[in-house]
Amino acid sequence: MSEKWNVEEIFGKNVFSLGKMRERLPKNAYKEVVNVMNRGGELSMETANVVAKAMKDWAVENGATHYTHWFQPLTGITAEKHDAFVSHPDSDGQMITEFSGKELIKGEPDASSFPSGGLRATFEARGYTAWDITSPAFLKESSCGKILCIPTAFCSYTGESLDKKTPLLRSMEVLSEQALRIVRLFGNTEATKVTPSVGPEQEYFLVDEDLYMQRSDLMFAGRTLFGALPPKGQEMEDHYFGVIRERVGAFMKDLNKELWKLGVTAKTQHNEAAPAQHELAPIYETANIAVDHNQLVMETMKRVATEHHLRCLLHEKPYAGVNGSGKHDNWSITTDDGVNLLDPGDTPNKNIQFLLVLSCILKAVDDHADLLRQSAADVGNDHRLGANEAPPAIISVFLGEQLQDVVTQLIETGAANPVKESGRLETGVKTLPDLEIDTSDRNRTSPFAFTGNKFEFRMVGSSDSVASPNTVLNTIVAEAFCEAADVLEKADDFDMAVHDLIKKNLTEHERIIFNGDGYSDEWIAEAERRGLPNIKSTVEAASALTTETAVKLFERFGIFTRKELESREEITYETYAKTINIEALTMIDMAGKQIIPAVIRFCRYLADTVNAVKAAGADATVETELLKEISGHLTDMQKALTVLKKEEAAASSMKPGKEQALYYKDHVTATMKDLRTPADALEMLVDKDIWPIPTYGQLMFEV
Repeated sequence: MSEKWNVEEIFGKNVFSLGKMRERLPKNAYKEVVNVMNRGGELSMETANVVAKAMKDWAVENGATHYTHWFQPLTGITAEKHDAFVSHPDSDGQMITEFSGKELIKGEPDASSFPSGGLRATFEARGYTAWDITSPAFLKESSCGKILCIPTAFCSYTGESLDKKTPLLRSMEVLSEQALRIVRLFGNTEATKVTPSVGPEQEYFLVDEDLYMQRSDLMFAGRTLFGALPPKGQEMEDHYFGVIRERVGAFMKDLNKELWKLGVTAKTQHNEAAPAQHELAPIYETANIAVDHNQLVMETMKRVATEHHLRCLLHEKPYAGVNGSGKHDNWSITTDDGVNLLDPGDTPNKNIQFLLVLSCILKAVDDHADLLRQSAADVGNDHRLGANEAPPAIISVFLGEQLQDVVTQLIETGAANPVKESGRLETGVKTLPDLEIDTSDRNRTSPFAFTGNKFEFRMVGSSDSVASPNTVLNTIVAEAFCEAADVLEKADDFDMAVHDLIKKNLTEHERIIFNGDGYSDEWIAEAERRGLPNIKSTVEAASALTTETAVKLFERFGIFTRKELESREEITYETYAKTINIEALTMIDMAGKQIIPAVIRFCRYLADTVNAVKAAGADATVETELLKEISGHLTDMQKALTVLKKEEAAASSMKPGKEQALYYKDHVTATMKDLRTPADALEMLVDKDIWPIPTYGQLMFEV
């Protein structure tokens, strides 16, 4: 009989939420915490000690034995070091549990053991974690027991950011400051804060654990490096939104339960387009909490999958020839008195504040398209972008018919007449209701699409943190707001000035708007004509971080220093090179120790068969031709393997940096493709009982 539980009862069970603080803290301490959360500043040590004790007591009551400062270094995943709630035994030998305000506020991990891009040398180890009071502490349940996790920022001894959270928090404050200037211009004196809200949809694949363990490429690289397509893939379009398999449904049920206990607002679950591909989508949350929760989503997916003898694949392209996985980053900005600045209302042509905000965002995306592209760049995403429902590498903005009409009128005439309104869809069935339809269709090929009251940045990869894309979005929009406010605050005639500024922004940045098919060859040519950048790889995108424009932008608003940007560029090159090197070594190992020996065994079997058939006086043409074909592919594979070994050795001996990363991209990856091609052809010819690794058909359909 299935377990019974109530969502309302378990939601947030493992979270030290504001509600729990209200119950457990003295009123003055609770008031101070809320004030710091909303307005910034530091807690007094007296209050910090009170909060620490209440947090520890709650954690211990719920079975926790350790705590950790949970942070997000530049590895793209999270990090944690567990400390027990123990002190020296008292005089009676009884263990005392303690947790102080100082321990809550600050930790000290080894900064030189994480990616730093030269900011920290091996002998310069000290780094600090600092409590992010705006993101609630939570209990993580695992084989380690229950651990109190305290979300923190991570910086070096010399003050540079070594994590994803610190710049995100900086960008949120800057966006709020500049957006408030905009809403003040339109008479809003009540709002005290503007917050970016984010809802990151998470796509993923599931694979049987036993099959996974037989594929060293999945274990080491997270994706298949060899594999021929099965007879059936996604061409029948029957998996998308299809009935969820029982085994997968059991996984999803337990996943939801674990996420709800962590306060993650898991809302939607369904099959995605490719076989064994699925999606989970949450409800919108404040940006930094959404980022923390998305990290928890990925961690929990992996943990729960193993409990069901499955493995969760978060790589952007685990299988060639079918859909890759992304993470659509839905982004909006809202005042603390409830006004969504991206809500056009019923008459967007008359909503001047919305039109100004829209024009500023178009300007921001156009001015900094290279930065936005870089924010979604990682090694796995290079395999995904450009097809199978992933957007192209060219940044453009989709507005839809209604807003496009408004923009066109404003550019051409300086005014917008009544616009297209929602219509009614007649179903033609008397027992079915007519449906109110949206004013615009959706565009799945657009990397940055307006979808009603938000923008959907569809370029982010499934394994990536959404911190970087939102840091960039917040910052570039803050700059556009700042420039607009600088003009409008000085204007003698505000109405005329805002009208002129909207028209100016729309006219100068119209080139970034594209509502057509982003997959078409025509769009690539058109984008080039418009002067839009087409940055195809992570290596090419990395330098966007350190252009003078980028440095000026980030330093102006205190998001990154030049050194921090240079370090992140360096880390990108190092990560790219290391990733491709691991993939190349894995291919060398699989080809040399598994595939080639298996094919040789099959060739021996075929040769014996040819001789036996001929000895029996029969025609051995079929067997002979098959042997020749397989031998030809085997020869090609051995040649490619020899070249790959040489290219890998040459690349790994180079000095780390851009030149090495480019060599891996241009030479090593090309040779990896040369090795894969004959191997995949051989898979289609060799006896399945001899082929040494599970096939795509098994991996995608035996779930």
